[in-house]
Amino acid sequence: MMARAGLTAERITRAAADLADEIGFDNVTMSALAKKFGVKDASLYSHVKNLQELRARVTMLAAVEKTDLIASAVAGRAGRDALAAFANAWRDYALQYPGRYTATQTPVPPGVIEADPGAVRGIELTYGMLRAYGLAEPDLTDAVRLLRSTFHGYAALEATGGFAHSRDTAASWERIIDALHVTLEQWPSDNKEQQ
Repeated sequence: MMARAGLTAERITRAAADLADEIGFDNVTMSALAKKFGVKDASLYSHVKNLQELRARVTMLAAVEKTDLIASAVAGRAGRDALAAFANAWRDYALQYPGRYTATQTPVPPGVIEADPGAVRGIELTYGMLRAYGLAEPDLTDAVRLLRSTFHGYAALEATGGFAHSRDTAASWERIIDALHVTLEQWPSDNKEQQ
């Protein structure tokens, strides 16, 4: 158990993120977290207002972590190299930190997303990578949705053992990145022809 002294909102948030990776984001409660610290639930409420705020804090923490990992991976890259680095960092984060990853896929209360540097930076990073393919709105938004649903779907299925076929999942992943790269290069867009 962790020491009672030194509870802060940041320390509680990090512990909640760790707990989410152990037991699942949806299973994190104030009581379960209080047990980790060896304190009564009331001690946590001095630092976080309620479970909703705690979950929003974990979501923001995870968004920053995931975005930092992706930003580091794609730095100095473009085209397929950037796409592969982005995709691999996304997948690695999802598999290594399953509770935190779930938090990044969870809606947060209105007004929080605008104040979340990880989410805002993540959006900018994604759009920046896709602009290298010559995409403009509304195609950018459509491409972001394609990538997000592909990366999320694959990582979620892989994490739960959803790929029982004997083919190596890493090999399939590489082929999917190749297919996404070709799709992005050949995006059917009126906007692209006008540029």
